[in-house]
Amino acid sequence: MSLRPSACQAVLLPLLFAAGLAAAQAPAPTHVFGYTDFSAQAKLDAAFQAVPDAALAGQHLKILTAEPHWASSPEDKKTADYVAQKFRDAGLKTEIVPFSVYLNKPIKIEIEAFGAGGKKLMSGPTPEHVDPTAYGGDPFQDDPRVLPAFNGSSPSGDVTTDVIYANFGTLADFKKLAELGISVKGKIVIVRYGANFRGVKVMIAQQYGAVGVLIYSDPADDGYTRGDMYPRGPWRPETAVQRGSVQFLPIYAGDPSTPGIAATLDLDPAKRVMDPAKMNQPSIPTNPLSYKDASPILQALDGPESPREWQGALPFTYHLGGTGAVKVHMHLEQEYKLRTIWDVVGSIDGTDPAEKDNWVVAGNHRDAWVYGAVDPNSGTAAMLETVHGLGALLKQGWKPKHRIVICSWDAEEEGLVGSTEWVEAHMAPLANTVAYFNTDVGVSGPNFTASAVPSLKVFVRDVTQEVSSPRGGTVYDQWKKDQAEEAAARRGPAPAAPASLLDAMHAHANAETDIRIGTLGSGSDFTPFFQHAGVPSTDIGSDGPYGVYHSVFDNYNWFIKNADPTFVFEQQQARVFGLEILHMADADFLPYDYKLYGTEVASYLDAAEKRARDTHMKLDFSSADAAAKRFAAAGAHVYAVQTAATPGSHAGLNAALRKAESALLTDAGLPHRPWYRHVIYDPGEFTGYAAVVIPGVNEGIDAEDAARAQEQIAILADALNRSAVILEGITK
Repeated sequence: MSLRPSACQAVLLPLLFAAGLAAAQAPAPTHVFGYTDFSAQAKLDAAFQAVPDAALAGQHLKILTAEPHWASSPEDKKTADYVAQKFRDAGLKTEIVPFSVYLNKPIKIEIEAFGAGGKKLMSGPTPEHVDPTAYGGDPFQDDPRVLPAFNGSSPSGDVTTDVIYANFGTLADFKKLAELGISVKGKIVIVRYGANFRGVKVMIAQQYGAVGVLIYSDPADDGYTRGDMYPRGPWRPETAVQRGSVQFLPIYAGDPSTPGIAATLDLDPAKRVMDPAKMNQPSIPTNPLSYKDASPILQALDGPESPREWQGALPFTYHLGGTGAVKVHMHLEQEYKLRTIWDVVGSIDGTDPAEKDNWVVAGNHRDAWVYGAVDPNSGTAAMLETVHGLGALLKQGWKPKHRIVICSWDAEEEGLVGSTEWVEAHMAPLANTVAYFNTDVGVSGPNFTASAVPSLKVFVRDVTQEVSSPRGGTVYDQWKKDQAEEAAARRGPAPAAPASLLDAMHAHANAETDIRIGTLGSGSDFTPFFQHAGVPSTDIGSDGPYGVYHSVFDNYNWFIKNADPTFVFEQQQARVFGLEILHMADADFLPYDYKLYGTEVASYLDAAEKRARDTHMKLDFSSADAAAKRFAAAGAHVYAVQTAATPGSHAGLNAALRKAESALLTDAGLPHRPWYRHVIYDPGEFTGYAAVVIPGVNEGIDAEDAARAQEQIAILADALNRSAVILEGITK
């Protein structure tokens, strides 16, 4: 028997009392946006929140991180089987969905550096290792299945040449080198992690003519200058290496051989792109280094002093090099081939005849560079306890209004591969999917964070006001307190006028007057859903000091010492994630706030116009300004309709609300990278992770290409008008 929340209170009462409500719950709100009467849903939420168990989350994490489980490995398949069984135990219809994708695996990684007279300065990479007798050591570091530290998507290569230091490897950094008369053509560039996505560092270096890239972790950024190193504390020890993909993610995500189509096992080989020059892959060898291995290279560089803002925390003055004083030999042998990966997909059928096929999708990736305790399996452990809670409701007779689809993605680390291939296989149903909820780094500490499309920011805040924090009060209360403390710590002299697109984005006054919620860029599995398929999305986590990202030390031992020893934040995240799913699956009307969306878009246009004026670029924004005003007015109109809604079917309203987001996609996609189709939010061409707002316009300004920027203004205006027309048509 299918039970809607309004009909299932009596059935759920035994569950509430049986669970004993062991953990104190926040008082139920009396009104939540999306509901005409929240009282029944509040009881359902309480029943759900009583189920996720901290100890069980800890067990999941221990099992999932027992072995290194790089995507496509036998150990990776074991984790897929484990997750699938937990889904089935909860009553979800479950399948393991394989894809055949093009991945590299390191066969040989050799980095050597030579100084004057051929003196060997270093030979590595040095194995990741901490003193086993100090502070408990690390019980996981010597597993023979740990792959050499490498970059996904790097080609093989054997090069020996001079070295140049290029700071973070941003576009501005390479331009600065050119201004200083230093060419990287034919050279190996050494850059530090931070400021932009590692693949963008390589993309820019390649464009400037470099023949190899080394990327190291500077202790200024996540090492000893931040605090005690692991195993004494949470920060990166000297031999730890940040692995990661150097795929050109801003061009497209997913399997490099199948842009825009799903890499199914039976795909016709003729449909694959196997020419590396046509893929989203670099053509120059790239490898990560620890700061132990980078230090002798950097210390031996001569030439000009680096700009002082380029100085890291190693105990010597950084120079730019390029004089021949240091030569590096990079010898990388990568085995590229089609490899099988495994997504796990569980579902709960919807019951509303008018809306049961409008999916709610939630997901987290499962693969890791090594053990992946924080990234991503803290998220997987929380998600499994969310599924545990949903299963308990199912056993009591509850069924959702919308179909719920919960996914454990594979090969995210290689370039959002598993999620992208699944999205590309399901573009038709995703046109009506009402939300995608993501978690990745579920827990690295106690500080809740979230990013979302503007229409779902109020939705996220509402959910966090219903979940108790282990630190006292609600998640919302602690989140607000954390942000206030961060703001107080940052107070100082007023910043200078922003000089770049990213600076301008961060500096513009957010339209929100409440807790700040981040903007969706890239770097996790919401990307194909939101920026390719146009599904409204959120991303949640709980952060803290985390210096072992993508290293062998991101393991269970680090986690229980530094992140969440009693797994109570895992429990918190399971509850928040679950309430996101429940609220979206059972809301009377979709809780999309287009009023806030309209205000934010107007602020983005104001910032873009100021940037154009500051750079003396003559652009006509009148069409976009008019469209933004229309979109904002339509958003305010539909918000009034939503808040005045009465009980009954709202299928027509919901369909229009969903189509208004899809209208913000452009079929042509962005210039130079048509896979990205959202006109308001996309990862930046030269940032990779960080979002760029109204990207077509802003990147045209950045490129000093007035014709391109003006064309994108027109495309933006058309999209805003399309969406406004849909919203204007919504009536009571």
